[in-house]
Amino acid sequence: MLLLAFDTATPAVTAAVHDGTAVLAETFQVDARRHGELLLPAVDEVLGAAGVDKHQLTAIAVGVGPGPYTGLRVGLVTAAALGHALGLPVYGVCTLDAVAHQARTEGLTGPFTVATDARRKEVYWASYDTSGARTRGPAVDRPAELTPEARSVGAGALLYPEAFPGAHGPEHVSAGALADFAVTELAAGRELLPNAPLYLRRPDAQVPAGYKAVLPA
Repeated sequence: MLLLAFDTATPAVTAAVHDGTAVLAETFQVDARRHGELLLPAVDEVLGAAGVDKHQLTAIAVGVGPGPYTGLRVGLVTAAALGHALGLPVYGVCTLDAVAHQARTEGLTGPFTVATDARRKEVYWASYDTSGARTRGPAVDRPAELTPEARSVGAGALLYPEAFPGAHGPEHVSAGALADFAVTELAAGRELLPNAPLYLRRPDAQVPAGYKAVLPA
């Protein structure tokens, strides 16, 4: 297997190549306003670093959120375009699941909650048991409305320490962790998600309601 993975659901633009056993190359850059500008160069960078031609790839994994509309769609559209052009299957991964997988590989044990920044004073969140299986979520809520596990990770948890005491990193998703999660799930025969967004709420930009129509006389 040669799997290309990337995610644009958080402020991080991250890409990685995984050979089914280990991550061969990974890149990570935090810039919430430049997802569209940075993603394809990041893909080229990891393919070059791994010594892999894009035509050698066997699959693509992409983070499907939850995340803000503008950034998230960059990754989804890119995955769909590359999958179509190269004739590859495209697997969706819940971004929160990838953060949880990364936290566990970094030594986090016990039940915990992952929370990322959803803006509007809200967080995207999900909770996980001792085995890393998701038990609640994904959902979007105000931090004060939640009862998270005793341990929490992610940028959303770090942003609201009063609601997530003792929160720590990883702050944003790593494409290497996302790739490893996808490979692990596929090897176990478990299905991943389709390449479709987990927005969980309506986008900030909406069609104005109640505007006056102007008709010809």
